[in-house]
Amino acid sequence: MLPVTTDRSARLWGDPFLVASRNLDSIFNPQAWTQGGNYPVDIHEDENNLYVEAEMPGFKKDQIDITLENGVLTITGHRGQEKDDGDNHLHERRWTRYARRFALPTTVNESKVAAKLEDGVLHLTLPKREEAKPRRIELK
Repeated sequence: MLPVTTDRSARLWGDPFLVASRNLDSIFNPQAWTQGGNYPVDIHEDENNLYVEAEMPGFKKDQIDITLENGVLTITGHRGQEKDDGDNHLHERRWTRYARRFALPTTVNESKVAAKLEDGVLHLTLPKREEAKPRRIELK
């Protein structure tokens, strides 16, 4: 069973009240919402593990937070403003933040999750609990 996204903004994007709220928030607090949208994520599983691969272009290890709480995996990337060298420069990469959330199946062993960042891709390996793995039963 693969995880299901719990990100409400994806479901409510067409809601005019949400759009208006987002627009007002971006005027008064430009850091309130994700800039640039969500980055792509691939999820697959085999008999032993669930795998999540998330594109994190330009992010360093210390700019990524991964939490697992109450069966929900949250991946957050955040990047602060670069040093301002004056008015002579165009700054489009000032501040970026985004978060993806996934409800995990109960088969995941939350205490043995492994993560690595390689070439702008975050790789998570979420092992399944032993009792959740398929067992072969011999006929007698």
